[in-house]
Amino acid sequence: MAHCFLICICCLLVAATSAPADDALDSTYLQNWAEWRGPLRTGVAPLADPPVEWNEKRNIRWKVKLPGLGHSSPIVWQDSVFLTTAIPYGPQLDPVLVTAPGAHDNLDVTQKHRFVVVCVNRKDGTIRWQTVINDVLPHEGGHDTGSLASASPITDGKRVYAYFGSHGLYALDFDGKLLWKRNLGRMQSKHAHGEGSSPGLHDGTLVINADHEEQSFIEAIDATTGITKWKQNRNEVTSWSSPLIVDDGEQPQVVVAGTDRIRAYDLETGNVLWTCGGLSSNVVATPVTADGILIAASSYDTRAMLAINMSGASGDITGSRHLLWSTTQRTPYVPSMLLIEEHVYFLRHYQNILSRRHIRTGTESAGPFRLTGVQDIYASPVSANGRIYIADLYGRTLVFTYGDQPKHLALNSLDDGFAATPAVVGQELFLRGHEFLYCIADTEISTVPPKNE
Repeated sequence: MAHCFLICICCLLVAATSAPADDALDSTYLQNWAEWRGPLRTGVAPLADPPVEWNEKRNIRWKVKLPGLGHSSPIVWQDSVFLTTAIPYGPQLDPVLVTAPGAHDNLDVTQKHRFVVVCVNRKDGTIRWQTVINDVLPHEGGHDTGSLASASPITDGKRVYAYFGSHGLYALDFDGKLLWKRNLGRMQSKHAHGEGSSPGLHDGTLVINADHEEQSFIEAIDATTGITKWKQNRNEVTSWSSPLIVDDGEQPQVVVAGTDRIRAYDLETGNVLWTCGGLSSNVVATPVTADGILIAASSYDTRAMLAINMSGASGDITGSRHLLWSTTQRTPYVPSMLLIEEHVYFLRHYQNILSRRHIRTGTESAGPFRLTGVQDIYASPVSANGRIYIADLYGRTLVFTYGDQPKHLALNSLDDGFAATPAVVGQELFLRGHEFLYCIADTEISTVPPKNE
């Protein structure tokens, strides 16, 4: 295996600084991966230490064939791994009658689909249960790099919530029993490219972002009952960015990045607290935040990244003192950003160029870096124990240290392709591929916690 896959394009000067505070977070939550960007909502697993190297014959605790197709990320709570999928079945219909108009790179949907939530035993990879929660012929196929199950589930440790966009929002208990369901209406995505925004969850409130080509909206829903708490229409076109819930200890906010505006909503009332323009169309990346600073980015028709000081923000803050810095260089499109300590790491578009900027100043004291060995990166990067993990569509995962002088550690290859963001828990890394779910772990040890009775 070669050892020089990280090539620094610029000089390396300044070291990373202090980590974001997490003492307000419950220790149990920090030990799990309850949502697709992890316990800090930044891509970082603060208590995890997964393997560095693996292949099909080494450090695979288990590998399970998954039904159907889904690009949603797995989530992990104690001894259970949850994910969603869509399973085609039945006779194929005339594609002329059922295929939505759109770009040539769309998937044709010519069969009915069962929308399913799957629970996998974390210890041995056996499928505990599969609950079919909808059965329908989809009205859109989606982009060929996506799927009908692209939104990731989320859990509060009591229930798992699965969102399939036009095909519904569902709450299940940990035994797979459906507790409630909601039909939030049919979405018409841009170019029929499909849907993929994942729900947010905080203190008993679920938040759904439904940006599409008709009337977009954001909706807050009681996680216990499924009843709407509030709903606000949005002057937005299709986006795939997930709502980010920010709790600074005073006024929890829901931040959603969109083409027209980045908007912050009061989690309790739905009132708009502040807005900021400056992103492009087709917003996909979900923002990240630390110490009151929000980083949002896009890269479709134009490139943009903004750093916003949320403290005291009110009304339209576009171009105000709350905008700490901005850049149009090498911004991300599909993969979301990774926030480690006081630096934000991000990929150019969905390519193998990694940049790093200080969240307060925007300075680029190191990099950019060319990541040799990976390409076409749709999964968002994750980090644990001083390392960054980046998986690509061809089954490869690059592992390297972060900081001013990143060091290549390993380039691992498996017999699958990865568009879903990995989950990192304890000493394990969970990779959800097009066909399989892998549990990457040192096969000589076992640290899976027992199931709660």
